[in-house]
Amino acid sequence: QVQLVESGGGLVQPGGSLTLSCAASGSIFTFNTMAWYHQAPGKQRELVAQITSTGTTNYADSVKGRFTISRALNTVYLQMNTLKPEDTAVYYCNLKMLSGSYWGQGTQVTVSS
Repeated sequence: QVQLVESGGGLVQPGGSLTLSCAASGSIFTFNTMAWYHQAPGKQRELVAQITSTGTTNYADSVKGRFTISRALNTVYLQMNTLKPEDTAVYYCNLKMLSGSYWGQGTQVTVSS
């Protein structure tokens, strides 16, 4: 059984910052990839950033230079700077490993003045 618990969403003004956290617990393999996805109303869920257990990162073009993904063991963070209204979405944590792909419950991020 794998559980992902997210925190850190909220309302922020354009240009502001937020940090999301996701703690994974349960039977977690050493080699895995943790990631953040977002889903805006009426749109498909999209990859925002991912980080492997060896520290390799990958970002969507829309967030490069503004967002930073990091991890400490089985907790993944997403530091979001210079937020824009188009970043408004539900943000989901994901864990991929040999046993499958697991999702958190999602946390709302709203960027608005």
